[in-house]
Amino acid sequence: MFGLGLPELLVILVIVVLLFGAGRLGQIGSGLGEGIRNFKKAMKDKNEVDVTPTKDDTGTKGK
Repeated sequence: MFGLGLPELLVILVIVVLLFGAGRLGQIGSGLGEGIRNFKKAMKDKNEVDVTPTKDDTGTKGK
């Protein structure tokens, strides 16, 4: 996997812990998980509001 072994992953983990702190890692992980979950849900749902402009929409409001 991209030439990353266990020692490299441990060094990256130590750097992340030093940057963000151990308590903040849980919040970051849960935020990432929630974002991925919402993205997957949005890809499945076709009932969402479609805001894609149509071809006959020229964007000339008020003329």
